[in-house]
Amino acid sequence: MEITKGSVIAIVVVLFVSCMSLQGNAYYYKQCSSQGSRCYGQYIRCPAECPSSESTDPKAKVCQIDCDKPTCRGVCRSRKPNCNAPGSGCFDPRFIGGDGRVFYFHGKSNEHFTLVSDSTLQINARFIGHRPAGRARDYTWIQALGILFNSKTFSLEAPKTSQWNENVDHLKFTYNGNHLALPEGPLSTWRSPENDVKVERVAARNSIIVTLEDVAEIMVNVVPVTKEDDAIHNYQVPEDDCFAHLEVQFRFFGLSSKVDGVLGRTYREDFENPAKVGVAMPVVGGEDKYRTSSLLSPHCASCVFSKPSHHKEGTEVSAELMGTLDCSKFSYGLGIVCKK
Repeated sequence: MEITKGSVIAIVVVLFVSCMSLQGNAYYYKQCSSQGSRCYGQYIRCPAECPSSESTDPKAKVCQIDCDKPTCRGVCRSRKPNCNAPGSGCFDPRFIGGDGRVFYFHGKSNEHFTLVSDSTLQINARFIGHRPAGRARDYTWIQALGILFNSKTFSLEAPKTSQWNENVDHLKFTYNGNHLALPEGPLSTWRSPENDVKVERVAARNSIIVTLEDVAEIMVNVVPVTKEDDAIHNYQVPEDDCFAHLEVQFRFFGLSSKVDGVLGRTYREDFENPAKVGVAMPVVGGEDKYRTSSLLSPHCASCVFSKPSHHKEGTEVSAELMGTLDCSKFSYGLGIVCKK
């Protein structure tokens, strides 16, 4: 067998990583698996504070590799949504855009709105809620997400429940229109046949991470409207519905400069956020622009999603557009990761 220089290097790296892991567990390394990244294939050292990339403790931070950062470094991150960081959508509902600005988008109960629309990715949301007597608008929450990606569809939702029970899983999934069963238990994982969609439980129930290969990572947590929330905000929640809803946080890998949607538009370099600075609840509109007919519909007035063709030309154009993004405008590293 011919031994090449590359194979010798690979063997040395594997032996080095193995030695570092065995010597009192002093160092831990993860390989960057993001194709096209400048760090692809490299083994990156994890911080000592979070040596593992997996944990059965949903509160524990784990090691993740920012392959597309100039430093190619390992970082400690929570595996649940951070509602106070870019890319998040929580509460009733409050978003933090890719530009780091907080804004509220109320939408309307029992209707669907497009959160992100790009050439090969669309993420819609179903809003639930109600309008108490005397209110001018609905109180709303995100109840479901519908994802169109690589000619496939995926959805997740928190079904209606009258009483919250933390010992019950309040998540349902579909893949290409078929029900998807994901066993309960931390680290329970499902992968699509093409291995480009992964769903992983963070806790035994009600917390997951959805990974779309080289496109996005979505952290989801299901929570109810609590009695404390109801008392503070005067939601007047009815007895037959605790409005179980989603807390979400997105990480995107290479959105184009044409991306749109309630949240997606905040990642554009030319986006001017209409949310007023210093206002307690800066509300932005756009219901007519982003309303869509169903959870998995690709159409809205401002949507730019199109099903991918069977040739590579469209991908090459998207890659060219990606190069126009200014990565320095995004904070925390959680809103977007740029590839050039």
